[in-house]
Amino acid sequence: MKVLIVLTSHNELGNTGQKTGFWIEEFAAPYYALADAGAEVSLASPKGGQPPIDPKSALPDFQTAATQRFDKDAALQNKLAHTAKLNEIAADDYDAVFYPGGHGPLWDLANDPNSIALIETFYKQNKPVALVCHAPGVLKKVKAPNGEALVKGKEVTGFSNTEEEAVQLTKVVPFLVEDELKQLGGIYSKGKDWASYALRDGLLITGQNPASSEEVARILLETLA
Repeated sequence: MKVLIVLTSHNELGNTGQKTGFWIEEFAAPYYALADAGAEVSLASPKGGQPPIDPKSALPDFQTAATQRFDKDAALQNKLAHTAKLNEIAADDYDAVFYPGGHGPLWDLANDPNSIALIETFYKQNKPVALVCHAPGVLKKVKAPNGEALVKGKEVTGFSNTEEEAVQLTKVVPFLVEDELKQLGGIYSKGKDWASYALRDGLLITGQNPASSEEVARILLETLA
């Protein structure tokens, strides 16, 4: 069982002068869930090398058992520092793909032709595609084999408008994940803000927020089984 995790290479939070990237919990929780279940996990990002970590995700308030394990895991930190370049990745080599969130993906992965083509290929090959928090936004330009938006008519979730308002970034992000999924024809729903909420519709698995990361990985493992 081989799973690819695709991370953002984007580190600028719009024009705020602040940094962004991927959210540690959304990488660490799924990584360990998958690896502990025996999956061989590979990492990639648009630019390769070390993907930027959202500095806010390292704050004490956002630590979990998975992030604490990551902090002590020199081997995984080294692996993370050497992600493969996305344009060198072939879907044929993997059984599934997982996209962690953080705000970074809204800028680069949502528009990255390699990412778009990769997801479309995974889907055509009947392989699961899992995304959490802001990462469902990377489906913005992804098409189904029939040429329509991949999310059209599918049950999906992702970072909600109320959660984006709570972190005061509604006017900073290039688009709101909830609004975008709805505009694409997705059947969007959400749970309580900051509580775990994840959905599976066929091969498409989505989670609402950081707390949903482990649940998305669990559903992905079930789907692969």
